[in-house]
Amino acid sequence: MQIANPIYDVVFKYLMEDNKVAKLFLSTIIGKKIEKLSFKPQERVVNPQQRSFTVYRLDFSAKIKTKEGDKLVIIEIQKAKFATDIMRFRKYLGDQYQNKDNIYTMVKDKERIKVALPIISIYFLGHKLRRIKNSVIRVERKYYDNITGEEIKSKEDFIESLTHDSYIIQIPTLTEKRRTELEILLSVFDQSNRSENSHIMNVKEEDFPEKYRDIIRRLQRAVAEQEVRDTMDIEDEILEELEDKERYIFKQIEIIEKKDKALEKNKKAIEEKDKALEEKDKALEENKKAIEEKDKFIEEIRRKLEKIELEQSK
Repeated sequence: MQIANPIYDVVFKYLMEDNKVAKLFLSTIIGKKIEKLSFKPQERVVNPQQRSFTVYRLDFSAKIKTKEGDKLVIIEIQKAKFATDIMRFRKYLGDQYQNKDNIYTMVKDKERIKVALPIISIYFLGHKLRRIKNSVIRVERKYYDNITGEEIKSKEDFIESLTHDSYIIQIPTLTEKRRTELEILLSVFDQSNRSENSHIMNVKEEDFPEKYRDIIRRLQRAVAEQEVRDTMDIEDEILEELEDKERYIFKQIEIIEKKDKALEKNKKAIEEKDKALEEKDKALEENKKAIEEKDKFIEEIRRKLEKIELEQSK
């Protein structure tokens, strides 16, 4: 069957608009049952070639409720690698920490208090990391007594609000090897299943457990949505433009580096020339001094000879 490629922001947004599907999808990744979910994608409007569409930039956040309490899940999908990725991720993460809406109310000692939502970040990368080859990476925090080295089992709101767990999914490493239900679910991102049109993926519904069929069928329905297909075209245009700009920037950086290298070389040559001229001037000064001393010596000899001639003539 054909499904829309969820690596596209608009497709992922369409997938997550179904609350049941969104809860199942996220709970499978984080390994915790989500009791309640409120999903809020960030969006912006672009007008390429006089066409007006809403493009959903995948800075997604979802407030969830688990047995452990309320949390904020942020999701980033990056189809291509850009030099500015890390700073963009950090900025969005920082924005979420500063957002005054990312709080929840709890009862403590019979008083209602506001607590900052603990954050879970999920990153879907369309490129491979340099050193780690694992397809799904879980980064967890643990507390330790720094004196004894013992793990502290209790959790503290102060620490939970200032640190966070992360999940990094390397899309290029999602191969046909399906060892767990999570790998089976994430295989919908396996880009080796793309058709000639990169917007479409070819999958077999029977390869997925029954509980994930709603996810597959939701992606199948996305194929029939004209606005989804049109917006995928726009995403391709935007991505191509960003790639062109990045190539241009790197080319300009390369030109600047070559110019700086040439200037440094010229500067060094000028410094060497100045040094040579300085040494030449010093040598000329020494020659001048030597000549003056020679002239002085000759003058002294001349005076002595005149004195001797004068004495002989008497």
